[in-house]
Amino acid sequence: MNIVARIRESHAICTAAKLVMVAAVLSLFTSVKASATDNASPAVAAARDLSGAFRSASESVMDAVVAIESRKEEHNLSAGQGVPEGTNPFQGSPFEDLFRDRLGPGKPSTPHRSQTGIGSGVLIHKSGLILTNNHVVEGADQVIVRLHDGREFKAVDVKTDPKTDIAVVRIQADEDFPFAKLGDSDVVEIGDWVLALGQPFGLESTVTAGIISAKHRGIGITARENFLQTDAAINPGNSGGPLVNLDGQVIGINTAISSSGGGNDGIGFAIPVNMVKWVGKQLVAEGRVHRAYLGVGIQPITAELANQFHVSPREGVLINQVHTNTPADKAGLLSGDVIVEFSGKAVTDPRELQLLVESADMEKNHSLKVVRDGKSIDLSLRPEELPEDLDTESPSAMEAESDQLGKLGLSVQDLSPSIAEQLGMEGVTGVLITEVLAGSPGQRQGLEPGNMITHVNRHAIDSKSKLMSELSSASLEDGVLLFVKTNSGSRFVVLKS
Repeated sequence: MNIVARIRESHAICTAAKLVMVAAVLSLFTSVKASATDNASPAVAAARDLSGAFRSASESVMDAVVAIESRKEEHNLSAGQGVPEGTNPFQGSPFEDLFRDRLGPGKPSTPHRSQTGIGSGVLIHKSGLILTNNHVVEGADQVIVRLHDGREFKAVDVKTDPKTDIAVVRIQADEDFPFAKLGDSDVVEIGDWVLALGQPFGLESTVTAGIISAKHRGIGITARENFLQTDAAINPGNSGGPLVNLDGQVIGINTAISSSGGGNDGIGFAIPVNMVKWVGKQLVAEGRVHRAYLGVGIQPITAELANQFHVSPREGVLINQVHTNTPADKAGLLSGDVIVEFSGKAVTDPRELQLLVESADMEKNHSLKVVRDGKSIDLSLRPEELPEDLDTESPSAMEAESDQLGKLGLSVQDLSPSIAEQLGMEGVTGVLITEVLAGSPGQRQGLEPGNMITHVNRHAIDSKSKLMSELSSASLEDGVLLFVKTNSGSRFVVLKS
């Protein structure tokens, strides 16, 4: 064999050896991967299954999630005024300082500027109907919707319901839009896995995961509340985006966070989709929401009140006032009655009753079960539409209560003679405490629902309006002196905000 042949043979042997080595290495990695999969612990396998469920749910709804930009024109900025304080669209984000440096107060501005807000939404119909929050689009002169694929559309119609913070936005195109399926929020349970989608801080197509932490929450930011609470991260910009279950169905619309610094603290709130359906359907059909009412003043049943009115704690809602010529008056309801059922559904707190009543069919009678003087009574009632003058609270009154009583953590109600008699406080004048917020100054001083405030800073009060007047002239930082009566006695307390 000549030298050339030997070289060729040697080269062939080396090549074959290399191929064998590469095959062995590939086989090793393949076997390692297969072994890792085959020998995964049940916990790891379960985690992979959950990851797959997250991925599937996200993919099924992502194309329907939209970014919403609302623009409000400003016509009163003259050259040299600069940008008014509080209009920085990046406030609270890493870009806040950059924006301030570029165009801060006192720097030149054009006579016409626009404020820009960002939020999220979700398409729910192929025709271009979008659900979002009222506060995302409220007061906007122009609403721009950007789809997941980057296309932008100007909204052709915007309908809102501030009482629930729900809005319906409509866009148009020649082709069908992708849309998400709506689920059933009534079957959601505490502990269920959920995903929140949107564009927090302008970061589009963001998905976060968590569980349902609580249901039926009220936090005092809208007139009608029945929030789902979740620890899925919800941040500024997520408002209006969908909260979905593992089937990719929308079960809520993200609306608020509880945060001391503007970011996620693990407590977020979403409007249940069943409430959204009810409101959205009316907004699309008529541009407004029709609500039914009874015509009563109500308060929760505390342990102290339950004993006096012969019901179990948290069983029913106590009527403290019946307005004349209202559905409740016509049906024979009385102050001191406890409503325990409405239209066959048990009632445990005022918010629950309000939500049941306002969505009730006004074309038919509904059954009522009440407890009166310890006896169960069945009544029939036909709700009527809530008059506009009763549907609107005075902003000044709401602000006053928020600024004063809210700081003390108290909700109060005028005391009717009937309830005073039931509580064994006949002839006593004052206001009844109906709710005390956890962790508030009122709770720290031992105040409870059912207690009665008769004096503020040694001045007698006989109504809620008188209480508010006294509080408005008091210094909550220095402390306000209350004289409080209970069934077991009376005492002075000092509350500081």
